[in-house]
Amino acid sequence: MNRKITLYALSTCTHCHNVGTLLEELLGPKGFTHIYVDRLSGDERNITMRALRTKNPEMSFPTTVIGDKVITGEKLDVIRKLVEEASPQK
Repeated sequence: MNRKITLYALSTCTHCHNVGTLLEELLGPKGFTHIYVDRLSGDERNITMRALRTKNPEMSFPTTVIGDKVITGEKLDVIRKLVEEASPQK
């Protein structure tokens, strides 16, 4: 994988869970950064929320960042395509 992938999620969100499951199937659990924003606190939460706001000003969940692409919501087909395009096997 030549693109960094980050999933900003809420631990109670079904849509976030579905995106995380897809990314785990495609990349394995260590193939991407999975951030449960609602489990953070203090400075770590503030820093993460500022980073998320720069990617997705609406701050909706899930937000998936693949390289320079930002996908909001449970757009599994879009995410799958971008991950496959970023795969070195292609």
